[in-house]
Amino acid sequence: MSIAPVQEEVTESDALVAPDVPWVTIVWNDPVNLMSYVTWVFETYFGYPRAKAERLMLDVHEKGRAVVSNGPREAMERDAEALQGYGLWATFEKDE
Repeated sequence: MSIAPVQEEVTESDALVAPDVPWVTIVWNDPVNLMSYVTWVFETYFGYPRAKAERLMLDVHEKGRAVVSNGPREAMERDAEALQGYGLWATFEKDE
């Protein structure tokens, strides 16, 4: 006697469940914080190497904003709140 493979039935509700797309944390330019301080925050909080921290800081300064981290919503909320604690203007949103 052979055993037939079991096929799982895909229901309509299974097809409607999509994984949560990644979220991003954005730091916005502000007239208060020095560029050296913003670089230091990126190095300290995220552990980014100086070159990456400076590149992100320049994006904030020249473009008005920079995406500094990405991941699940809870982690981005935590990052935005931590950056706000450092005095930076930070928000999080769904990645496009």
